[in-house]
Amino acid sequence: MPTVTPPWSYALQLPHDPRAPRIARVTLRAVLGEHGLGELVPAAELVAAELLANAQLHTTGPYALRLRAVEPGRLRLGVWDTDPRVPPGLTEAVPPGAPPDDSENGRGLPLVRAYASAWGAGVVGGGKVVWAECGG
Repeated sequence: MPTVTPPWSYALQLPHDPRAPRIARVTLRAVLGEHGLGELVPAAELVAAELLANAQLHTTGPYALRLRAVEPGRLRLGVWDTDPRVPPGLTEAVPPGAPPDDSENGRGLPLVRAYASAWGAGVVGGGKVVWAECGG
């Protein structure tokens, strides 16, 4: 008889430090590897990198990465930060237009929308959570 794997979740509290996004990505790879979800690493790491970079660049306080098994082969990752403003690129039905070719910003949330199977954001805990799902 097969065993049922209980749902799991991890939360990593991060200081507002330029090294924090890298530490979070390393943790993400380790968690997915230990849970046999190595095939999700490329998409999940790209999505997490964008959300973590936004938290580091656009807020001044601490932030957190949360990883949760949604169902077999599917991961929900979320980044909480201290700024309650939800990025419009995740909540609009139609994504904003592409940034100008010479712009150094504005490509992250379209990448999240392209690599995640679902995404969203909401105000919570004195800040916001931006989340995305990979796999499934």
